[in-house]
Order: sequence, then C-alpha cells, then structure tokens
Amino acid sequence: MKRLKVLLFSRYSRLGPSSRLRSLQYLPLLQDRGIDVEAHALFPDTYLEKLYGDHPEAARRGAWRHYVRRIGQVLHHDRHDVAWIEGELFPYLPHWLESALARAARPYVVDYDDALFHKYDLSSSPLVRRVLGDKIDQVMRGAACVVAGNRYLAARAAQAGARRIEIIPTVVDEKRYSVVDHADVARPVIGWVGSPATEEYLLDNREVLEQVCTRLHARLLLVGPRTEVAGQFGGLEPEVVAWSEDSEAATIARMDIGIMPLRDGPWERGKCGYKIIQYMACGLPVVASTVGANIDIVRHGENGFLASGTAAWRDGLERLILSRPLRTRMGRAGRARVEDEYNVTAQASRLAEVLRSAGSH
Repeated sequence: MKRLKVLLFSRYSRLGPSSRLRSLQYLPLLQDRGIDVEAHALFPDTYLEKLYGDHPEAARRGAWRHYVRRIGQVLHHDRHDVAWIEGELFPYLPHWLESALARAARPYVVDYDDALFHKYDLSSSPLVRRVLGDKIDQVMRGAACVVAGNRYLAARAAQAGARRIEIIPTVVDEKRYSVVDHADVARPVIGWVGSPATEEYLLDNREVLEQVCTRLHARLLLVGPRTEVAGQFGGLEPEVVAWSEDSEAATIARMDIGIMPLRDGPWERGKCGYKIIQYMACGLPVVASTVGANIDIVRHGENGFLASGTAAWRDGLERLILSRPLRTRMGRAGRARVEDEYNVTAQASRLAEVLRSAGSH
C-alpha cells in the first residue's frame, strides 16, 4: 500500500489540549498504518504561555507573525496527498481570503472538537457576525470530510452541506491511566479537571459541593483552575493543583469521583466530554451535566450519573460518597467502555480510513 503524505495544520502544539488530543496523539499510530504526517502548529507553546500567563496582550499583538509563517507553510507545500486542518487555517480571517490561500492545501479534511462556529455566528460583535458568521459552514462545505467530535458538531456540518461527515470522539491513550483502587477511605475525593476558562462551570455548583463535602466529610480536588478559586468555597478548603500533561493521569488517580458540570448552552453542547473519559480511564464513577456529548458517554446508573439541577447533583454525589461498592462497580464499567471505544487505538483506524479516502480523490 502506498504511503500517504498528510500536512497537518493544527492550531497549537502539544500544550494546546485540542491539538494534542485531536491530532498529535495519533501520529505514531497513523505512521504504523502507512500515513506520514508533517505537522505545522499555527501558535507555538510560547504563545499559549503568554496568553494564559502574565502577558496576554503581548501574545495577541504578536499573533500576526504566526499568520505570516502559516501563509508560507500553506503556499510552499505542494507534495502532499491531503491536508488535515484543525477548525480553520486562519482564525478571524474572512472565508474568501482563507479560501484563496487554502487552494494550495486541497483536498482537505477538517476537524472540530468544539462549536468553533459559535465564536463567529453568536459573537457579541455585529461586524464579526456579518463578516464571519457563515465562515465555518463554508470551510465545512469545501472539505473532503468533516470529522466531528460529537453529534451536535456533526449536525452543524450536515446543515452546512458537508459532503462527508464522520464522528470521532475525543479519546485517551488508556495505557497512560492506572485504575483506581477504591479503598474504603473515610474521606472520598471528588475531583474536577479543567482550566481558568472552564472554572465558571465548577463555581455554578459551588453550593452543592460545599454541602455534600461538609456533611459527608468528602474532600474536593481541583486541577487546573486559578488558585484564587479555592477561596470561593466558604468553609470548604479544596486542594488546587496546577495542570501538567506529565502529572495529569497520576493526579486523577488520587480521586474517587469525577465531575463535569456544564451549562446548557450552544457552546457547551459542542464540547466532547474528554474529562469524563479521563475519569473513566482511571476507573472513576462520574457525575456530569445532562448536556451535549456527556449524554452519549455517561450511561446513567451504569458508569455514573447524569445530573440536571441541584437535587440531581446532590443525589448522585451523595450516593457515590456513601457507597464504596457503587464507586467500584461504576468505575469498572467506565473503564471497560474506554477500553472498548474511547481510546486512541480504537479510533486510529477510523481516522486513517478518513485520511486515505480523502487523499485518494
């Protein structure tokens, strides 16, 4: 079989979760399947470090340099079978300009793991809505295949007129995750993994977390939010730790219950439930909002609880805190689901078929 040459235009390098999980973690497995991928990140790690550190404005001011570099990468690479694009080539450039540049990158497969189109069509800026509101629809329409992380994103691609759509969930390398032994501890640990950008969902459930942890003597472990978040929990003192790729799996293994709260809005419906899959990979039962991909991943009563409203959140957390056997049974069911479906090996062959099919036209 002829080896396939793919140009990957990701948004970030490994520091960016979407790029790391949707494309970069697949590269060794794709190579084993006869697909050679040359990766080009739009924004380097230094950009993200500035953006989420002390120099966000400096990062934004310097973004144009990365656009110039990408223009060169797109125009001066013609020896490829297919391009693989994360979302769009040039954020906030109008489609007519992106399309003109993208002619050198055809045919292309485009990948979405969140509702990127809502950044434009639901923008608070009338100018952005007018100029860019249908940009992602046009990108989808021109693709040989749209790869969507969940059904909500796939439905938008269908509405846009995409010629082929494949749903490939955001998954883990399950070999990196050790299964938790749910010991009969006096103070089980409720865990949350996120970022400063998603901590608002956690704080939406602050009151119920305070109540169940205080009354049932559970602990709260938060990975990735701002350290100031700890002070917003009243008498409860959560442990807050910084996120890192190297320590992430080991930190999750310190938990007994994983949570993923979300609001029920258009942007949230596009999320792919990756944190739930991480919890399940460690054998944790989960409590998650009844929103978007969470509904597909969590089998209510089998590997966790779907919760809509304070009462449901309280009930799910209390049942898991009070029952070690329930935590163990649900955790094992979650891990089995990851091993069957939500892992990088299981999805690599599907992704390879998409790329080969696009590159053969």
